[in-house]
Amino acid sequence: MVLLLALLSGCSSGTATPSAGPPSPGTAASSAGTPEPSAAGTSASHVPIPTKTPATSPPAPAWTVGAAPLPLRPDGFGQVQRTPKALRDRQLPTKDLLPPPPDGRFHATVSRIDPRTRRTMGESWSPRCPVGLDDLRLLTMSFHGFDGRAHTGQLIVNASVADDVVHVFRTLFRVRFPIEEMRIVTTADLEAPPTGDGNDTAAFVCRATRRQTTWSAHAYGLAIDLNPFMNPYHSGDLVLPELASAYLDRSWHRPGMVLPGDAVTRAFASVGWTWGGDFRSVQDLMHFSETGR
Repeated sequence: MVLLLALLSGCSSGTATPSAGPPSPGTAASSAGTPEPSAAGTSASHVPIPTKTPATSPPAPAWTVGAAPLPLRPDGFGQVQRTPKALRDRQLPTKDLLPPPPDGRFHATVSRIDPRTRRTMGESWSPRCPVGLDDLRLLTMSFHGFDGRAHTGQLIVNASVADDVVHVFRTLFRVRFPIEEMRIVTTADLEAPPTGDGNDTAAFVCRATRRQTTWSAHAYGLAIDLNPFMNPYHSGDLVLPELASAYLDRSWHRPGMVLPGDAVTRAFASVGWTWGGDFRSVQDLMHFSETGR
């Protein structure tokens, strides 16, 4: 699915490439009955021959994320289009990439960036980045999906804010704030064409602020984009994700939205983070940062 981290304001990049993730999503087996033995005195020729039950196809998914690249604008973003009906009240199921918490409760671990995690990060980090791997931490945390179930996701953040981020996501879990997916940024995300339907909650990615030469707060692991599709970036004629225009109407309250004064903004404010929904120059509803930008 399209990862927005490479496209956003204080959380957006002018030099970053758009990113996407894999499509999210079965089969019902056909069966035939076994003939009943014929009753005494009944000819076997009178025993009904069972008919084979046709195989049934699984229902088509409401939406396949990342399946349809968008035409590009001159600035390299995808063309902003009307939100498809299936995504106007988006509540897609979470595809588990990690085992969910067995007891359904909140769990969190804070780990250094080991070789396996470094390989997964791919080109989202390089030696030219303003923060070294030793100063980053991998957070593995529980979250509630739109399916109402507990899942396990991961974020990479600066070591200096790791405990604060765990505190925030513990609060989001307690209030059952739904998150569609939460995974670290990969090379595949950075290289994928824009599809305008990404919704990955993510943090670290080494890139500049959009249309600027200064590093984004994401490049330091000091920013998080939360449910980007429900909380889009908006500046002029640009909306990111490009299919999320229906979520610019903040008077229509739908699950996963961040709203002024809600449990989400209060949780981040409690650790001193600011919300992009309070920015004056742009509307960056997904963006929370420790740096204020």
